Amino acid sequence: MAMAMRLPAIARAATEMAAAPIGLRRLFCSNAPKFSFLSPQAEANTPARPQAEPSTNLFVSGLSKRTTSEGLRTAFAQFGEVADAKVVTDRVSGYSKGFGFVRYATLEDSAKGIAGMDGKFLDGWVIFAEYARPREQSQSYQPQNNMSRPPYNNRY
Repeated sequence: MAMAMRLPAIARAATEMAAAPIGLRRLFCSNAPKFSFLSPQAEANTPARPQAEPSTNLFVSGLSKRTTSEGLRTAFAQFGEVADAKVVTDRVSGYSKGFGFVRYATLEDSAKGIAGMDGKFLDGWVIFAEYARPREQSQSYQPQNNMSRPPYNNRY
């Protein structure tokens, strides 16, 4: 009954959308080519994000909070031999932070894993897979006030 009442509304919305100006159609249609909220000048000035060099370690983003390391491993195992899979979790809640890492045995398997899982659904969420960038070496901790240790026990 409820579906029968929605059909005229859906048909009316479709005819209104077809009659809408192209700018509005581009704004509200998901299949519009090169859709962006940014102006064309802003897109031209934005530098492209550098791609990481191919490695066996993949960075996977867009994970659900319910995704586990074992679920990540089984999803990527269909494309090659997975050496390790790790979902980064919050220390307090134990839920996923939304990203993780998958390490394959060979470069060929990692390329197949990216091709097979990038933009696919995992636990109801669209995930993105790319080669992991190496961790940058951080500077060792330097206190801001030049003290040798923080005065936790001293009040004054």
